[in-house]
Formats: sequence, C-alpha cells, structure tokens
Amino acid sequence: MPACKKDNSDVVASIAHALYRSKSLKFGSFRIKSGIHSPYYIDLTWLLSSPQDFNCVINVVAKKIREIVTIAKIDKLASIELKGALLLPSIASKLNMPSVVVRKAHKQYGLTGRIAGGTIVEGEKILFFDDVISDGMSKLEGIRPLEEKGAEVEHVMVVVDREQGGRDNIERAGYRFHAIAKISELIKNLLHSSHIPKEQAKAVLDYIGKS
Repeated sequence: MPACKKDNSDVVASIAHALYRSKSLKFGSFRIKSGIHSPYYIDLTWLLSSPQDFNCVINVVAKKIREIVTIAKIDKLASIELKGALLLPSIASKLNMPSVVVRKAHKQYGLTGRIAGGTIVEGEKILFFDDVISDGMSKLEGIRPLEEKGAEVEHVMVVVDREQGGRDNIERAGYRFHAIAKISELIKNLLHSSHIPKEQAKAVLDYIGKS
C-alpha cells in the first residue's frame, strides 16, 4: 500500500490509505448516534496508534488550510471535543496558529465555561475543524459558543464527509464548507486499489445512495 504522498498529489488516495492502514475506517454493522445501523464507521482516534498515518492526515489538512489562508483571513482554529480536538493541536502547530477547543458542556469547576485552551477575542476570524460530518448539527452546536463570544466563523472543515446532508446544512446556515474527502471517494479508491471487496464497497455505496 502506498505511503502518504509528500506532494499531496492525490489527496483522496492518501486519506483512504491512511484511514485503512490505521484501522480508522472500519467495516461491519455499527449503530450510530442517530440510532440507525451503518455498514462502516470512522474513528480517527485510531490514528493515534499509527504515527505515519496520523502525520499523513495532519499534513493534508494543514495544506488545505494554508490554501484557504491565501484567500481568507484566519486568526485561529477551533474544534469541539473529542475526536477533532485530538487532531487540532498538531494541525495548529504545523501552521503556527493558535487553537481552542469547545467543550460539549460547560465546565463547572476550575476554569469554567465551554472554551478551553485560550480566549476568544471579538472579531477574530476562526476556522472550525472536526473529524467527520454526518448531518452537521454537532458542528453548528460547536460554532455557537464561539460566535456568542464575538468570533466570526466563515469556514468549516472536516476530514471526511459521510454524505448524509451535513454539507447542505452547514452551507444553509451561511458557512463555507470544506471536506478533505467524501466517503464515496474513499470507498471507490479502496475498491480500485483492491483493498476492499466489491461486496463491501457496494454495501457502503448503497447505504449512502451512491452506488
């Protein structure tokens, strides 16, 4: 299986192989948050046990953010706990940019509130990052505390778009959406490279309606 390409000439292939190698992309029958069952599951925490693949994903995301920074002002990066927040510090370090994490609930002791890692300055331009997107509701929930503090969030980025309406919901709310790869692209790449059988690919593509 090819390593992550340094020139990032094939982003989909790089991400597909990194998630497959690290076992971040799993196949089977998984009950997801909505209660329905999915023939695949993505858990990017598995990248933590595979440094090569972790760095591959981090480098790809950092490169994409650099491209955005050439056309838009970005002062800070943000994510919501847990999975996106595990990747965010490494991404921010490569970009030499500050970052903060939005807690899912208010912390009731010590440094209270929902923002961890720093403060939000009114008028700051923040790019919101997360690992994957389904319907996008958790992203909107994560953005809200930032905007309540006066931040301006224009761009939302994820590693994988599960193609379940998230893009439409994010764009409908007025944000610019960026996905490093769609799940259908990853599956087709893994099928083409003979890493998964046709039956497995068909199950996922049928599930998302893109067979």
